[in-house]
Amino acid sequence: MRRINVRLAAGVGALALVASGAAGCGGKQDGATKDDAASEITCKVTDSTRVGIATGNATGVYYPVGNALAGQLAATTDGKLTGTAAETGASVQNIEQLVGGQYDVAFSLFDTAVNAVQGKGSFTSPQPVQALARIYDNYTQVVVRADAGIGSVADMKGKKISTGSPKSGTEVIANRLLTAAGLDPAKDVQAQRLDLAKTVEGVKDGSIDGFFWSGGVPTGGVTDLFTTAGDKVKFLDIAPLLPKMTELNPAYQAGTIRADVYKTATDTPTIVVPNVLLVRKDLDADVACAVARTVFDKKDALAQANPAAKGISLDNARKTDPVPLHRGAAKALQDLGAS
Repeated sequence: MRRINVRLAAGVGALALVASGAAGCGGKQDGATKDDAASEITCKVTDSTRVGIATGNATGVYYPVGNALAGQLAATTDGKLTGTAAETGASVQNIEQLVGGQYDVAFSLFDTAVNAVQGKGSFTSPQPVQALARIYDNYTQVVVRADAGIGSVADMKGKKISTGSPKSGTEVIANRLLTAAGLDPAKDVQAQRLDLAKTVEGVKDGSIDGFFWSGGVPTGGVTDLFTTAGDKVKFLDIAPLLPKMTELNPAYQAGTIRADVYKTATDTPTIVVPNVLLVRKDLDADVACAVARTVFDKKDALAQANPAAKGISLDNARKTDPVPLHRGAAKALQDLGAS
């Protein structure tokens, strides 16, 4: 089986697959990528090939959707292409490890992807990544304990706030929101750089006053918190910070977390940002095409893994500029009739 740079992956069917560089079946192998800019794209994978998919926190949305995508690849390629999905710290880490060859497909927030191709923010130089497609939107979910005395992001000064996993898209957005509210993320809050599972437990036991989370809705960890804590926690309305956020990146848009999503008393205005699936620019075009097709051909299966995937639409699939579409993905979207 040809493996495309898989070092550590977990999750298809509950199996953990570890491929070390010393093992005969692991690591980067010749022929996995190629300079095929002039070759015809058939979207057919003829050699047995496995791709590694970088997702996010296990209690978030990237992880279940990524696992579902990994599990559907074989069904759309006569078993030739398979995938393994790994839990990661999400966007920034995903891109770093994608470029480093540890994964072949990566979920990312669009604002982080734009920073990557432009060499801004967390990236000191432009990164050789391209998009398979824009997928569903992430909602910025800012939650605080009701007794913490926090009515706005500015009120977080001096509080214990989880800003998300290190090198995650959530951390990027959290720090930008704090700055937009007039706070210094490094000095004005007691930042807890935790994944969502540890964050939720901290809010429950009172060791964390609030947190930022960027994810599709519903997010499992947030559902758990509102189900168990009820009116002891609440969302913050961060919509007033949108103008300053759009100055930093046009990817940020107005959105609403509907009351029915987490059974809250009212809708909550918020800020949304699209998600994209990324690959390296040298990924085999037929592999890229096959993965992109699977995202849309098997959308219903992805939505069964998490309802956020219902937001995947051919109407938005091409809207990745300034992140270029991989030529294999462009072929898939053309064949599928994306607008």
